[in-house]
Amino acid sequence: MEVPCVRVSREDGEATRRRLAEADLVAEDYEIDVADGTLFIPVADEAGVPADLEVVTRDVGARETQTMPADILSFDPSYARLGDVVIVDEDDSERARALADAIVESDLPVETVANRASKVKGTERVRDWEVLAGERTEAVHREYGCEFALDLETVYFSPRLATERHRVVEQVETGERVFDMFAGVGPFVVPFAKRGATVVGVDINDDAVDYLRENARRNGVEDRVTAICGDVRDAADEYKGWADRLVMNLPHGADEFLDAAVTLAGDDCVVHFYDFQHEDDPYGPGERAVREAAEPEYDVTVETRHTVRSYAPHELNVCLDVRLRRAE
Repeated sequence: MEVPCVRVSREDGEATRRRLAEADLVAEDYEIDVADGTLFIPVADEAGVPADLEVVTRDVGARETQTMPADILSFDPSYARLGDVVIVDEDDSERARALADAIVESDLPVETVANRASKVKGTERVRDWEVLAGERTEAVHREYGCEFALDLETVYFSPRLATERHRVVEQVETGERVFDMFAGVGPFVVPFAKRGATVVGVDINDDAVDYLRENARRNGVEDRVTAICGDVRDAADEYKGWADRLVMNLPHGADEFLDAAVTLAGDDCVVHFYDFQHEDDPYGPGERAVREAAEPEYDVTVETRHTVRSYAPHELNVCLDVRLRRAE
C-alpha cells in the first residue's frame, strides 16, 4: 500500500526512526522498507514530520497484525491514549475491569490504565480517576510533532481534541502575537510558538502552568512563550490591545471572560470562541455574546462556524472563529 515515508540513508536510519518515534510519528501498521542503502520509514502524520526530513510516497508492506483489546473482548471498546497511559470511560465496574485487563494483555504499549471517575470539576478543571492497572498518572503525550508532559490527576487534557487544535494551529502565521486565555499544559501554546508566534498562556491551575513551562522547554520554544498563573481577567490590563489572536477554550464559561478578551484584542484580532450549546441553535448564543461584548468598539465578523464534536445527547461542542476589527 502507498503511504508517506521518510527517506533516509541506512546509516542515519535508526537515529531518524527514534526521532520520529519520540514524536509519535511512526506508522506502526507498516514495515520499514530498505532499498539500495536507503530506508523508507512509514509515518502516520506527514504534516508533523520535521522540515529537515524528506517525505516520499512509497508502496510498503503491512506489519503482522497486532493483538488489540478488541481481539480479546466480547465488545468493541472505546479508549484514548496519552503516551503509555490509556484512558477509559466505563460506568460498569466489571466492564471497566475487563477492558483494563484486555488492554494490558494486548500489544498496546501501556503502563497505566485509568478510568474516569468524575466529570471535570472546579475552576482548575480536574477530575477524579480510578487507576485500574499500573500506578502513575503522569504521561508524555505526542501530537502533531509536539510532546506534552502532564498528570491526569492534576490537570485537564483531552487527546480527542487533537484534530481541532491542529485546525486552529494551521491558521497561525510567523510573527503573530497569540494569547491563550485558558492554556492548560500548552496544547495550543506550544505549536503556536513552533510556527513562529509569540505566545502568552494563562491558566488558574498552577500545576498546569508548571507543565506549560516544562512543555515549552521540551519543544524548544521557551523563548517565545510566557506562562502566567492566575485569572486571565487579572492579567488582561497588562496586555491591553496586544493580541492578534485569542483562544477561548473554556466551553462551559468562556462567555464570562469576553470583556477580558475585548481588552486583550488588538486592532485586528481573530478569536477562537468555544461553546457547548443545544443542537437546535449551536452557534447563536455564542455569536450574540461576542457581539454584545465587542460592539460597537469592534466590527464583528464570524468567519467560521465549526462543530468540534458531539458532547452529550443533543448538545454540541462548537467553535466560532470570529474576527474583531476596531471600528473607525
